[in-house]
Amino acid sequence: MSSRPVVLVTGAARRVGREIALHLAAAGYDIAVHCRSSRDEAEQTARDARSAGAADSVDAAVFSADLADEAACNALVPAVAAHFGRLDAVVNNASTFEYDDLAGFSHAAMERHWRANTAPAVLLTRALHKLLGDGEARGCVVNLSDHKLWNLHPDHFSYTLSKAALEAATQMLAQACAPQLRVCGVAPGLSLPSGPMSEEEFAGMAGHSPLRRLSSPHDIARTVLFLLESPAITGTTLLVDGGQHLQPQPRDVQFLPAPE
Repeated sequence: MSSRPVVLVTGAARRVGREIALHLAAAGYDIAVHCRSSRDEAEQTARDARSAGAADSVDAAVFSADLADEAACNALVPAVAAHFGRLDAVVNNASTFEYDDLAGFSHAAMERHWRANTAPAVLLTRALHKLLGDGEARGCVVNLSDHKLWNLHPDHFSYTLSKAALEAATQMLAQACAPQLRVCGVAPGLSLPSGPMSEEEFAGMAGHSPLRRLSSPHDIARTVLFLLESPAITGTTLLVDGGQHLQPQPRDVQFLPAPE
């Protein structure tokens, strides 16, 4: 059994999930690196996590699962616990982010986002709660939400609905799983380019926030660690968005002109 706390980070092969995994490894957590199909990148994240800690090197292992598959999702927490001998926390970072609007909305689009962004977080939280049982062990789940929920507009319609459901689930799960398990959220703003946006265009989007800065992957990872180590916080979501939610926009920033 690991002598260190173990955290499962979903979607940890790349981008924000990778940064979270490495930051938690540097803080002394053993890391379960989840991926769906990016096995090579996930293995690299695991190697980097092992060398990210102090002299007492942390452990990291890769676990592949399609979280949209209910059986695969239900099997993930037991597999991680069997490998490490324990599991203390889950960071639900993996996400599907596809564009649609009202005209393009469909049951199929909603189901794809629900299966990736909402249902897995509920199933993994339930599995961790069951694993912890009724003893003295305490755990934490951190769900990655989105600042869009505090700045609603009709772009990415299905994605936003799935994150709204996740935000509601965070509060409901916090109630259902107390006292053994805390359930919290982090709502990032713009952190990495996506879609057709260039690096230069992306950097210019910082002007849409009061702090004139973007929420870097490191900012997000630091907030996740803060929540994991804050035993009096549950059922709430921290916005890490440079204040973007204070300046509502009619559309997603990728469709807005660069601020002057």
